[in-house]
Order: sequence, then C-alpha cells, then structure tokens
Amino acid sequence: MIEVTDLTKRYGDQTAVEGLSFSVKPGIVTGFLGPNGAGKSTTIRMILGLDRPTAGHARVNGKPFVEQRAPLHEVGALLEAKGVHPGRSARDHLRALAATIGISNARVEEVLDLVGLSDVAGRRSGGFSLGMGQRLGIASALLGDPRVVMLDEPVNGLDPEGILWIRNLLKSLAAEGRTVHPRSAFLPGTADLQTARSSLTDKALSRFQDPCRTPSHERRRLVAESARDFDRHGESGLLDRELIGQRTSALQRQIDALAGRVPPVVMPDDELRPKSLCLEELK
Repeated sequence: MIEVTDLTKRYGDQTAVEGLSFSVKPGIVTGFLGPNGAGKSTTIRMILGLDRPTAGHARVNGKPFVEQRAPLHEVGALLEAKGVHPGRSARDHLRALAATIGISNARVEEVLDLVGLSDVAGRRSGGFSLGMGQRLGIASALLGDPRVVMLDEPVNGLDPEGILWIRNLLKSLAAEGRTVHPRSAFLPGTADLQTARSSLTDKALSRFQDPCRTPSHERRRLVAESARDFDRHGESGLLDRELIGQRTSALQRQIDALAGRVPPVVMPDDELRPKSLCLEELK
C-alpha cells in the first residue's frame, strides 16, 4: 500500500507539488493522471526517496521507502526505460540486477518471458526500439517479485498490441493482491485499465502551474470525457488501432485549442499529406 500525506515539493520559489494526499490500495490498478508539468514524476520520486519533500511524507507498506530492508522485493519501479548500458544484453542487464539481491537466473528467464523478450534476450539493448526498451524496464521492475509496482508512463513507445498487453499485465498483478500504480499523461492508453484514478487535475489533490494555462474545469472535463469514451469502447476487452489514433488526435487538438495554440478545427486528411514545393515557394 502507498500512503501520501500533505506532500509538498518546492524548488526555490517554484512549487512542483503542493499539499498532495492520496492512498493506493492493494488489489486494484490505481492510475495517476495529469498533464505534463503537473508534478506526477516529482511525486513518484518523493515516494521512492529520490527527492526529499519540502513538507509531508510518503510511506510504502507502512514505512518510508528508504527504510525498507529489501527494497526490490517491496517496490518495483520504472522511471526511465533507457537506463541500461547500451552494450549490455537484456539478459545480462537483468542478471546483474538479480545478483545484487540474490535473485536466481531462473527468475531472470521468467520475467524475460513475461514481458515478451525471450527471443531477443541476447541482443544488445542499445539496438532496442522504444517499445522493447520499455518492456525491459518493466522486466527490471518485476524482477524482485515486488508487492508494490510503480510504472512511469508504462505505455510509452508501445503499439496497440503492446498497450493491450500492459493493460492485462497490470490487471493480473492487481488480481494477485499487489499494489499497482501506473502514472501517465497519455489518457487514451490508460483509461480502460484502471479501476481507480488519482488525478492531478483535481484541486482536492494538488494545485500546480499548468504549462498550457488551461482552466482547471476544462482540464477535468477533458479527463472525464476521454475516460468515459474509452471505457465505453473498452467493454469488449479490445483496443482498436483506429480508435486510439482518432481519440489521441482529437484530445491533443482540444488541449492545443484551450492553450490558444491552434484554432479548434479538424483538418481533412488530404491537407495533412505532404505536398511538393516548387523553387519559388522555397525562396
């Protein structure tokens, strides 16, 4: 279980997180949502003891993370998927981590199979795609068979099948009684995998400076509309490629329009295709 109480973080005169309180219980997937710059990553870093809060505190399974005697068995976290030496294979990377806490090589093979990297486990990670690197980061987080799983942007770089895979994976981890807490600004990819949500667009949780200067009631409306739409389409348990693309584009246009960057219009497909320029147009 994760418990956050009155958590505040300031950098000089800038407030990244203010008075944030919430709890994440075992057995459910509790998503942590909010636009870029809302303080989600800062909050996760404070929970994991990487940043010291200005005020308030965070506890994992009843105590601060830095006081955990076997941290990798208590918490599996993914913050940066590319935090791997590019010359090291996926298997060697995981074996090196496993050796630090006495985990067997058999467990390494288990998580490689779980994340779908068994066939490429001997390849250097520097040649991995963004999605493959994400899967390796998730494997690292799960290596210690942790009671709490925290993933920062778990759908980043994943294709529609990968998004479906991570959704089912997180649901299965929660069904085993674990505390599962993914964080994302990508609403269409996560709206249908959560059974609970913590949102930094809600003033009851936190006040922050939105980089887009979007009014708070409009932010909450966008979150609610996107979640409702994907919940309806997600009832079949399938993710539709075209739907993901359409909804992501529509949501981005709404956000840009609210930020005053572009007018709220939908451009025809033919206007989005590249066109040849003559020499006169290049002058």
